[in-house]
Amino acid sequence: MRRLAFIFLGIGFLTASHGQGLLNRQDDRVPAQVDLIYERGLRYLADKQNAEGSWNDGAGSEPGVVGLCVAAFLAHGEDPNNGPYAKVIRKGIDYIISKQNATNGYIGSSMYNHAFATKALAEAYGVIDHPKVAKALEQAVELILSSQKRNRFGAWRYTPESRDADTTVTGCQVVSLYAARNAGIPVPDEAIKKALAYLASCRGGDGAYGYTSSAGGKPTLTAIGSLCLSLAKEKDSKGYAASLAYLKKNLDYRDRYYPYYYEYYMSQALFHADSEIWEEWNSRNIRYLATIQSPDGSFPGNQGQAFSTSAALLSLALNYRYLPIYEK
Repeated sequence: MRRLAFIFLGIGFLTASHGQGLLNRQDDRVPAQVDLIYERGLRYLADKQNAEGSWNDGAGSEPGVVGLCVAAFLAHGEDPNNGPYAKVIRKGIDYIISKQNATNGYIGSSMYNHAFATKALAEAYGVIDHPKVAKALEQAVELILSSQKRNRFGAWRYTPESRDADTTVTGCQVVSLYAARNAGIPVPDEAIKKALAYLASCRGGDGAYGYTSSAGGKPTLTAIGSLCLSLAKEKDSKGYAASLAYLKKNLDYRDRYYPYYYEYYMSQALFHADSEIWEEWNSRNIRYLATIQSPDGSFPGNQGQAFSTSAALLSLALNYRYLPIYEK
């Protein structure tokens, strides 16, 4: 259960309403280096997927990691029904569903796993011809909502029964709820409001978010909080402005413990906040990832290449903008 707590720290993925299918939003030319990095990474993930639909390295068997891998393919506009990577995507979805508790809808052994698996189901919903996705997604969302109701902060932590909360787990649940809502699954406004209120309680006067309080703010955590406010269309507050100013001061920051988590969340937070700043940061991120990608297309990391590769690719996914939620 704690394993993903140290892997993900709430890596959420911007998800979309797929009822009308994937949208090609390539109004701007995608940098050739991005194409090269991304395509090599997808080939690596496809080649290394096992027969069950997961990956045999580090945390690659965790349904949350499988969800990130599925998301990396969908974010590139890959067709889950007839495209070259359709089997990879479908096996990943099948694996996630196989790890869902039939009684309560819980996926995996932690709320991190559950959130990213739920997100993947929401991303696939509406574009994949799969009879079990809708029910699995509905049950997964209900688990998130019921867990929040039991939590004294109106937020989330490691398990559905947790009474305490933190910004990382809460952030990934918020993103998953927006993914589900965009896919057509009902999500009460009150659930979002309570979660945002908890996140706000962890924001300091300088705009930085802490882990379980407003103390000890970090760029990685601040990116989570800022992204959640962007998804909620609440970017006009003083708190949001302070957080954006804080992030702009830390464009050169690199998280030594969770680098891919930082790259992924920072890209999304800045994209929704300021196009010019995002472009500057995106250029830096492209150069950085190009220098550390292995010859086989993977990215190094102590949690396994499936996790590090999918997370790295997702930090570049905004260059494609295939998913409708990338619209501001």
